[in-house]
Amino acid sequence: MNEQAAPLPTVRLKPKADARALRHGFPWVYSDELVTDRRTKALAPGTLARLEDSERRPMGVVAVTPDSRIICRMLDRDSDAVIDRAWLAARIARAQELRVRLFDAPYYRLVHAEADGLPGVVIDRFGDAAVIQPNAAWADRLTDELADALVEVTGCSTIVKNGSGRARSHEGLPEEMGVLKGAVDGPIPVPMNGATYMADLLGGQKTGLFYDQRPNHAFAARFAEGARVLDVFSHVGGFGLAALAAGAVSATCVDGSAPALELAEAGARAAGTEARLTTRKGDAFATMEALAAEGAQFDLIICDPPAFAPSRQSLDAGLRAYERVARLAAALVAPGGYLVLCSCSHAADLTKFRNASARGIGRGGRRGQLLHTGFAGPDHPMLPQLAESGYLKALVFRLAP
Repeated sequence: MNEQAAPLPTVRLKPKADARALRHGFPWVYSDELVTDRRTKALAPGTLARLEDSERRPMGVVAVTPDSRIICRMLDRDSDAVIDRAWLAARIARAQELRVRLFDAPYYRLVHAEADGLPGVVIDRFGDAAVIQPNAAWADRLTDELADALVEVTGCSTIVKNGSGRARSHEGLPEEMGVLKGAVDGPIPVPMNGATYMADLLGGQKTGLFYDQRPNHAFAARFAEGARVLDVFSHVGGFGLAALAAGAVSATCVDGSAPALELAEAGARAAGTEARLTTRKGDAFATMEALAAEGAQFDLIICDPPAFAPSRQSLDAGLRAYERVARLAAALVAPGGYLVLCSCSHAADLTKFRNASARGIGRGGRRGQLLHTGFAGPDHPMLPQLAESGYLKALVFRLAP
């Protein structure tokens, strides 16, 4: 399919719009910056168009979603670019060239949306399989072409579409999940940081595994040898399994999802560390309170909760939740032990998250050193113009005796 067989419609910036920012790399046009006449409002979500500034000078090819706050996403700054399978393959190939330099094996975030030149598109690779998240309407319309280009570039035989998540609802897209090519017979083993993780490509969270935490798993594992480890909000055992691989004497994984904990147990079996793994299903806050009542202590605790502050409206409540996590966890850290606190909330910037964590540790009756601040790995690149791209934060504390 050639999406641009016919001439593209034209959309135009209002005079007040910051055309300079767009020319310098900002990837979005907001709804109040575009002339939204009847013709523009009638465009189907994901329509490709040529963008002009208010003086009718060409700026590039954009994808238009009239009812979204992000009304245009910049695809190519060449107004004559043809957005087809070859164009998609070129973007994927450039993204893969970076990942091949970074990793010895094909297990990584292959495409990270705007930063890799494919706005709203996330692709995670799991060896011979890949999962596409088309979170923008233009990409959803071109999912088949994306899958074909992905096979062409990577040689993957299995391609899964994961059409779930909050981002799709902002584009008016339905929830969809399916196998586009090949077959998925069960969870896929993923080697990472000396551990083995089991990724459920069809039934797990997001694409099945959180590659963004890889460097933070590795850093926390430096403190794991001989340690008793508690991994709260563990999902499939991200921090706990890495700690076991690094020589932890025990790891307890806490999560509210029984299927996620079963995958953690399967990963431990695959790595031969199952005898040192314990899982506890339940609410994380209630479980930490119960562990405190039991008199439990751990040498290394990691808390990696879901986004408590995904939007500005939820920021205050989210910061209180992060503070509570820090307070409950700090009380369980053995004297001189280590505490890792994570946030994946866009709305909670690093300073706010760090302050909430410090308050929680203090209200838990503890004091400590901040040793390290971690972020997502280099397979999750950022555009410097999008500060919110740096969503992931990991704070590593050593608590006083």
